[in-house]
Amino acid sequence: MGTVSPGQVVTADQAAGRELSPRVQEALGGLAGAAKEGLLALSVGVGLGVLQELMGEEVDELCGPRGRHDPGRAAFRHGSGKGSVTLGGRRVPVSKPRVRAKDGSGELPLSSYQHFVSRDPLAGVVLERMLAGVSTRRYRRLQEPVGSQVETGARSTSKSSVSRTFVARTKVALSELLARRLDDVRLAVLMIDGITLGEHICVVALGISTQGVKLPLGLWEGSSENKSVATALISDLVDRGLDTEQGVLCVLDGAKALRAAVTAVLGARTPIQRCIRHKERNVLDHLPDQLRESVKSRLRGAWALDDYEQALGQLRKLAAELERSHPGAAASLREGMAETLTVIKLGVTGKLKQTVESTNPIESMMECISRTARNVKRWQSGEMAMRPAAAGMLEAEQQFRRVKGYAELAQLAIAVEQHITATKPGTATSRTPAIVAA
Repeated sequence: MGTVSPGQVVTADQAAGRELSPRVQEALGGLAGAAKEGLLALSVGVGLGVLQELMGEEVDELCGPRGRHDPGRAAFRHGSGKGSVTLGGRRVPVSKPRVRAKDGSGELPLSSYQHFVSRDPLAGVVLERMLAGVSTRRYRRLQEPVGSQVETGARSTSKSSVSRTFVARTKVALSELLARRLDDVRLAVLMIDGITLGEHICVVALGISTQGVKLPLGLWEGSSENKSVATALISDLVDRGLDTEQGVLCVLDGAKALRAAVTAVLGARTPIQRCIRHKERNVLDHLPDQLRESVKSRLRGAWALDDYEQALGQLRKLAAELERSHPGAAASLREGMAETLTVIKLGVTGKLKQTVESTNPIESMMECISRTARNVKRWQSGEMAMRPAAAGMLEAEQQFRRVKGYAELAQLAIAVEQHITATKPGTATSRTPAIVAA
């Protein structure tokens, strides 16, 4: 291979500034300018040219070849009008041929134009970028370089236009979520939590089916995480067909309002698992820094046991030791202590126990909601809070995987049913069979 002298080497700037050869310019015709701006701009120009050809072919089919009389034609040409198509997250103007029916019934639509005119792709692009954290002010800066000629006439990229599109698309997401039928869903676990959006509280529900699939179920808005809001949410799930007759394990963060709502709608015998991570934080908040690590270790050691009575005994012992020096921590530990051990009482062990002993599965969905709503500065209404929350829940659903320990969820559902049967008045209690991880 021969060497290349320094005089023959072309820098990147020089290469970019070179004119296309006359032969290439002749082949490209009117697209030569777009080719200088890059391959994507050239591709866009070719695509718009193909669209014009498609519409022209359809006009010829309806009206016959231009300049020739065709007595069997179904329509006649009627000039052209302004139109637009969706391209790379923007609306691009195009010239649309017009044809009118021969029988005088009016203008006929062109199927080739209708195929590309839909705004759904634009709404999808806007929603995806907003969910990724792009603000409406920065939306235009993320546009693909489609060429200066196309960009000059592009629209639907201003802050207000993007905002309107996002509002419309999140309304659709909210409607889809609240209209979902749940008749065919067999839940093993129901998780409920609240998230603050401005001055509004959205209480959201996440289900885990017996196959280990996480499902966003619904949400409800209120001024606080109170019993009425949570009751309305759970009642709505039941109205949409959620079967709770066979029993379900409810995992809550410890809010009394949520517990009261579960008891009111699903019954007092519904097993409730108090999130151990929330309980741990609540207890440690009452302690000085030098004691937190040792107490945390003892709490986690008790919750790691598979024997209910032994775990309960260790927690009671810890509460008794804290009573004199830190009564606040002791009271926090005793409040709902038994409910932090519900999964142990049901015989859940292994990876499934790690999954359902806390609200971590729903917390990941809450993080997705927070990302969706982080660019909103003024919350004007409850409906405005529900829209991005619903969009965030559906976005999180796209990222969900089956939960750890899902193979034992069917056994958990059976254990819950046996627990409910055993706690009915007049029923002899029996020990729940352990669910041992495979």
